[in-house]
Amino acid sequence: MKSYRKELIFDVKKRMDFINITNDVQNAVEESGVMEGLVLVNAMHITASVFINDNESGLHNDYKQWLESLAPHEPLSKYRHNRTGEDNGDAHLKRQVMGREVVVAITKGELDFGPWEQIFYGEFDGMRRKRVLIKIIGE
Repeated sequence: MKSYRKELIFDVKKRMDFINITNDVQNAVEESGVMEGLVLVNAMHITASVFINDNESGLHNDYKQWLESLAPHEPLSKYRHNRTGEDNGDAHLKRQVMGREVVVAITKGELDFGPWEQIFYGEFDGMRRKRVLIKIIGE
């Protein structure tokens, strides 16, 4: 069995944003040489997410509004976590809702998706460098 590891680096200029990383993941699959297997895509930070959904700007805007209504950034005093000197209590909650990672099947060297599925990096505490792990196993 083959194993392959790659990291993607992000420095998102906004506090919250979504980045389509589907092509980056497919490129990693091709680099790995794995034809049949699995790929794990993992946000390596507790204020970021990786998720699968449609690449549609209206949906992404709905996500942003919905997440902000669930866990608004301000007032900062709303979150006990922020008493530690942080200002990202909301980002931790948003990440919990959107998830840490996804696993996608690889079939014939391609990501094996359903209709409209794409992989996204979700940033909830941007403006600093963060990583995403791509781990591929298979034959």
